[in-house]
Order: sequence, then structure tokens, then C-alpha cells
Amino acid sequence: MFFCVLLFSTGLLLLPRSSLQQTPICKESDYYYEYTDCDSLGSRWRVAVPHIPGTCTGLPDPVKGTACSFSCGSGQFLDMRNQSCKECVAGTYSLGTGIEFREWDRLPSGFVNTGTTLDSSDNESTENCTMSKWTFKGDFLASNSDECTATLMYAVSLKQSGSASFEYQYPDTNLYFDFFVQNDQCQAMGGESKWIRRTERNEWDHHTVQLNRGNNVLYWRTTGFSMGTKVLKPALIRNILITGVAYTSECFPCRPGTFNAKPGSSHCDLCPRNTYSPRGATSCQKCDKDQYSEPGSRSCKPQPPCSEKDYFSTHTPCDFEGKTQVMYKWIEPKFCSEDAKGAVKLPASGAKKPCQPCNPGFVQVNGTHDCRPCQFGFYSDGSKECTKCPVGTEPILGFEYKWWNTLPKNMFSSCFSGINQNCGKMTGWEVAGDHIHSSVASAGNNYLMLMMHVPGFSPPQSAIENLDNPEVGRITFIFEIVCTANCELYFLVGPTKESTRTVEVWNGSKEKQSYTYIIERNTSLAFMWAFQRSASVEQSHMYSSDVAKIYSINVTNVIGGVSSYCGPCALESTSLGTSCVSCAPGQYIDKESNKCQACPAITHLKAHHYYGKESCIPCGPGTRNNANHTLCYNDCKFVYRKEHRTWQYDFSLLNNSTSITSGPRFTPKGVRYFHHFNIGLCGNQGRKLASCVDNVTAESVIDRDEGFARAVTSYICQSTLVPSDVTGFNTIMSSHPINLADHLIGVTTQKTLENITADPDLFPIEKDRTLPDIIFFYRSTESTQTCKNGRASTVRLRCSPSHVSSGVISVPRKCQEGTCDGCTFHFLWETAEACPLCSKSDYHTIVGACINGIQKTMYVWSEPKLCKEGVALPDQTVTTCKTIDFFLKIGIITGTITACLLIVTTCYFYKKNQK
Repeated sequence: MFFCVLLFSTGLLLLPRSSLQQTPICKESDYYYEYTDCDSLGSRWRVAVPHIPGTCTGLPDPVKGTACSFSCGSGQFLDMRNQSCKECVAGTYSLGTGIEFREWDRLPSGFVNTGTTLDSSDNESTENCTMSKWTFKGDFLASNSDECTATLMYAVSLKQSGSASFEYQYPDTNLYFDFFVQNDQCQAMGGESKWIRRTERNEWDHHTVQLNRGNNVLYWRTTGFSMGTKVLKPALIRNILITGVAYTSECFPCRPGTFNAKPGSSHCDLCPRNTYSPRGATSCQKCDKDQYSEPGSRSCKPQPPCSEKDYFSTHTPCDFEGKTQVMYKWIEPKFCSEDAKGAVKLPASGAKKPCQPCNPGFVQVNGTHDCRPCQFGFYSDGSKECTKCPVGTEPILGFEYKWWNTLPKNMFSSCFSGINQNCGKMTGWEVAGDHIHSSVASAGNNYLMLMMHVPGFSPPQSAIENLDNPEVGRITFIFEIVCTANCELYFLVGPTKESTRTVEVWNGSKEKQSYTYIIERNTSLAFMWAFQRSASVEQSHMYSSDVAKIYSINVTNVIGGVSSYCGPCALESTSLGTSCVSCAPGQYIDKESNKCQACPAITHLKAHHYYGKESCIPCGPGTRNNANHTLCYNDCKFVYRKEHRTWQYDFSLLNNSTSITSGPRFTPKGVRYFHHFNIGLCGNQGRKLASCVDNVTAESVIDRDEGFARAVTSYICQSTLVPSDVTGFNTIMSSHPINLADHLIGVTTQKTLENITADPDLFPIEKDRTLPDIIFFYRSTESTQTCKNGRASTVRLRCSPSHVSSGVISVPRKCQEGTCDGCTFHFLWETAEACPLCSKSDYHTIVGACINGIQKTMYVWSEPKLCKEGVALPDQTVTTCKTIDFFLKIGIITGTITACLLIVTTCYFYKKNQK
């Protein structure tokens, strides 16, 4: 190749002599310089290449080039004329050995953007996916949000080892997002495909990989998987930086909305708010008085007339009169114009209204509305003085916030937008007396966040430690959402505010309702409520009237908390008097004596309720309590009695975690997925054995926060599986783990237990079958928007001798997802292990004929045989007997003699009578 370029550059082309004489001499503007490929010694040549071949002659001769490893520093470029580094002029920048992509108005040179479906056999789906590509949003790229695969590719050749980095947002794990690198032989580099870690809210995260010298192909790939639930949130990427290229022969102009005033710069700065700049600017220009702009804008927009959506109200702290003032403020930054036609004016501030009382556990200070907490051992409802707990009681510590004069000291609010990086001077939430509500944000996709920090949890002294139900506290809040669009309220929990995870999301308007989250780890926790009016990546003020309200927040058993009431405790007499003590496991506090008493047999203590004998809850049928009376369990054995017959069951071989995968399901666009259920029938004395995980995240099962796992352990759990041949990835994707059963209610043959119905019509059985199904009833205490009282599950065990070992598990035919209402799940388990243990009633006796004085007795199982193990079939027995021929002979002889005697006697009396 170098030989061809060398011939071309020196003009030694095979052209007619007349053509050479007429071709003009090349000017400097007719050609550009380029390096040849490096040879084995690491050297190269600089050659001149015409812009249009054959238009001129007399190109400069090739000269020895710089070393292949040579490169300029940041803020410089390589001047190919004299092969030396020079500074970039003002308004431009250079990364030296790096290339950067910050503008996404169109696809930069070298990138390939495609939309495909992995099922190439479906031509219709393939055609529908051709437009599902990464879309350009100016400062960033947005992925597809449907069930197609959008792939962004970029090929680069590095002269030295380097790296590739980019910023991203990945809020929705229903969209599979991975980034990987291949060489020019399509071989993966640096291991297998790398999942991208999910991001919370609108935060931009950073991802970096190392690149090898040579050719590298970078892939950003997303595949949606919605299951028809809601619109997916796209993944966003921006600021792609690649280092390790040999050199840059030119500086890049600052993109619109940025500027650079100094020569030799490696970056450009954003223009401030209400200013703008064109491409390659050295300074920013101010907008006109009737215009405005966001930071980093390329132009200014006209200010709209101010409306009621452009201001908000706040409440001042309570004054000495016990009143608060309503203050009105413009939303900052202010974009509207008060002088425009049709504009509204800011309402007058200063109107006073009475303040609400202090929150429970607090008391007013010296008649003012400053609230201080009651000291330990005292309680208050907030409107009265602190009162000492009576004898026989102890303070129940926590935080109960139901009056919102000011924001409590352990709470704060903020506004966050990952697109603009800030919300100006806006706060996230505003107090309003009897509730706290989301502020009027400057843009619909901003996150308005309310945060609460709790240092730890400590149950009351008299509380009984319960390792089987490890609840250390709970948080309950009452909220309401009023929306005109598809807004979202997130509730998040984590060790710190930086590492919270979403535990529940509400979409759209919601009437006033309560939600409870149970805390099972005694650690410092941060609770967060994040409200977003619109998930659109476009800045919008259309939904500024949408609001989320929180009326009350109650957290129990908080270290350093206050007391709104005192609860009873068990008393112990000492030389100093009486004091509260903890009862032993399995004991409750007797109401009359305030002493600890043991719970009766076959009962369990209700978690954190231990006052009175009614705290001992009877176990369900077929279950018994453990040693500490903390729960009821089944040991995989069951006894069924009917009339004069008893059946005994042993399900021990079914206790290991068993799974069932439902038939294939399809999303609206035809993507195949399955529902996978794991069942741990009995558990290990109440300990759950079934586990479902989410392996879609970059960190597999465990999140950043130790102990906060993306996994579910219960009696029955469900996950969603997407096969590897559908996703195109190397492993089966398991996501959305759901707890279906964390409490065993009971085991019975009845179809209904505690308002859970196992409809027998879901699994029809033979009419002449006398042996009933054994049904395990479970309940999950985790409430959802659809299942307010939590989910329930039933497992119907049916004796089926033809299904040996673990048998077959199925779901109802008319409810292929395992549930007909979304809240109660049903399973049929057909197996020989579900048959009762054999007893004497399961076989019958056959007595043989007496042959030659010998008689045999045999035992045979009744058909069909519906039992297992248990009593063994007795062996055959042999006894002596007398045959029927002997008795027949005796009878004949006796009859003959009798007949002869009768004849002789008759003849005798006949002759005598004749005489």
C-alpha cells in the first residue's frame, strides 16, 4: 500500500504525456498529509494525498514521519506540515491521544446504529424493529423502550493501550443493557458481556473499560422486556471518551452552548443560565430581557406569561402567637414574564393561620411553638405536657410525624435532575400543616426527594427476641397522589441516602392510603420518597400541578426516638422496687399479675404482641409450634381421620426445594418468557428453603449494600425467566423475584382456610376417588398495590402412584400464570410421595382351597393401590386341613346304612301288620 501511495504522491501515474502537460501544479489547498501504516520497526512516512485524485500534479515528496508512539498532549494538535505539536486556538479543544463525543444531534462519523429483533424468522417483527434504534437528544443518546434490540457500535484502532468511558442512566431493569468490546475477529475482549449497573433516579453513573492496542469494536446494546406492564424507561448515554489513539491532527470546536476563552484547552465550559453560544465560541452572549435559557443552551427562548403553575406557597415557622404565615414565591429559576400579556401576579404573602400542635412525643417549650422531645420514661400526644409512664409500663419509642409545621430535624428534602444536574434553589417538599407535599418543580422529570434518617432500632425491653420473625421495627406512612399524567412515587430504603434501593413504586393518581414496610435488620437506615411528575427525558412544565402528599409517617422502635404512649411490661420485684424485665421465649405478659406466663401448646406468639393470653395465637390445622412459640410449622407429616379410618402421610422426600416452569408466555411484541416457581413445601422447622434471584444487574445477587440482596427466600417464590436464545446473551435471565408465601397457615383436606380458597374445580379429580387431596395453605405478608392484604398460595398434594419420586407440579389450565386474580396462586403436586402410608386396611386376604390336607392363605393389595411404604404386605401362610372327600365318604356310608335300616324296619312292620 505504501508503494501505491508513494507512486501517487510523486505523480508517477501512467497518464498520457498530454494530460501531464495540462495538469496544474498542486497548491497547498489541493492536498492533505497522512501517515502510512507503521512498519515492524515502528516507523512510518508522511505523504501528501490530493483531495481529488488526478486534478493536479507535483505533490510534495514523502518524508520520514514521527515515531508511531509519538503523540501530542491535551490542548494540542499535530501540525502535519512540520510534524510538530501546536496549541489549540480559543474556542477549540483537544484531548491529545483521546477522542470525545459530546454532541448527539446526529450520528457521528464511525458509529453504526441498528434496530433488530433476535427472532429473525418473524419477518413482521423484524420490520417493526428497524426503527427501534438509539435516538439523538442533543446532549445525550436515548435507547429504545420497546421489545426490540437497539445496538450502537463504534470501531476504533488504537496505537497504544487505552480506555473507553461514558456516562449513563439506567433506571429500568426491564430493559436489558450491556456494554462489551470485541476485536476485529469478533472475539470478546476482557471477558464476557458486561451488565451495566442500574442507576437510581436521574443520576448519571460512569463506566470505564480498558482497551488493547489494535482494532476495537465497542457495543452498547439494549433489549426491552415489558410483559405489557408499563412503558419502559430508556437507557441514556453521553460523553463517550476513548483514549489511546495515535494523534489528532486538528482541534475540535466547542459545541453550541459551550465556550473556551483560553488557547491550549482540553475542554469547553458550559454557558451559564440565560446565556447562549454558537459552535466554536470564545464567550457566551446574554439573552434579551424577554428571553431565557438553560445552562449550556445554543439559543434563547421567549419567556411565556406567568401563570398559577409558576409559583408556590410555603409556611413560615410558628411565631410566638402560635401562627404561621403563608408565603408565595416564584419557582426558581424563573422562566416566565410578569409583564407579558395575560400574565398573573404573585399573590400577596403574609396571611396568618393557626399552627398545628407538636408531634406525638414532643412538647411545646415555654408556651411557644418550639417543640422539644419528652425525656426517656415520659410520653406525650403533642398537645399536652410530658407525662411519666405509669408503673407496670414502659415507653414505646419511635417517631410519629402527623403535624407539619416545620420539617423534623432528622428529615430533609431536595430536588435532583440528572439531566440538568440541579434544580436551582428549589426544595423537594414543602410543609403544609396537616401534610407535607411535593414542591412545584421547574421541570416534570425532576425528582423531588424527601429523606429521613434513623440511627438504628431497639425493641422495648420487655419485647421477646424472635429469630424466626426478625422484625426489629416498621415504618408506616399515609399518602395520596394527584396526577394528570403517568407520575411516579418511589419509596426507597438503604443504609445511606446514597445507596438506597426501590422497594415500592406507585404510578398515576392514588387515593389516600397506607403503606407499611417491615424492617428486619438492626442498622442505621435512610428512607426516601422520590416523586417524579413525568419520566420523559424532555424538560417539560406541563405537569407542575401534579402533587404527592404524605399525611403521616410512623417509625417504631427507633433508637433515640420519643414516646407517644407507654406499653405494658412484665414486672420483677427487687430490693429497690419493681422493674420491667423481658419474658423468656414462648411467654406472654399476664394482664392481671403482670408476670410472664407460658403460652399453651399448639400456639405461637404474635410478633411484637405479647400482652395478654390472646397474644398466643392457635396454630393452624396440621401444624405445631416450635420450641420458642415464635411460629407454627409442619414437619412434612399429616394425619387424616374419617369415620373409623385413619390415614398417615409422610412428605419428607418432597421437602427439598422443587421448581416448576410455566408454559411460554409472550409479550405484546412476541418476546417469549416463562414464570418460574420455586417451592419449599415444609421448610426446616419454619425456615424457608425456596429462593429466587435477580441476575440482570451487574453485581448479580448482591447490591452495593451488604445484606441488601436482590433475592427472595420463602416457602414459594416466583421469578421471570427469559431464555438465552431470546436475549442473545450467554445465560438465562432471571428477574423480578416475588415472595408468594412466607407463612404457613395450615395443612388440611378442606378447601378453605382463613379466607383462602383452594377451588377444587381448578384441578378436577375422578368422581369415584375416595382419597382426598392434602392442601398446604400459605400467606405472604408483603402487601402490594393490587394485593392489599398480601398474596396467598395453595399447594394441593394428590396421590398418584404412577408419578414416582418428586412427581409433577402443574398450575391451573385456565390460569396458566398460576393465579386467576393476581393475588392467590394455586399448584397441584401429583406424586406417589403424596400417598398415605400403607396400613392393614389397604390389603385384603385370599384363603386357598384345602388340597391334600394343606391350605394356603395369601394377602393382596387393594386395587388401585393408593399407599406407600408403611405396613408391609404379610407373607403367605400354610395350614393343615381335612379335605371334603373324607366327609363325603362318611356321609355316603352313613346315608346308606340309614336307608338299609329304614327298609328293613318298614318290611318288618309291614309283615307284622299282615299277620
